[in-house]
Amino acid sequence: MKVRNSLRALKNRPGSQVVRRRGRVYVLNRKDPRQKAR
Repeated sequence: MKVRNSLRALKNRPGSQVVRRRGRVYVLNRKDPRQKAR
């Protein structure tokens, strides 16, 4: 899990989805599980 300033580059990757939990925005990726960011 990495804290990034801009999630725009990550959310354009294939298989990624933007999830909001408790007021925070997470980017999760099922195809590439290493790509997790907050």
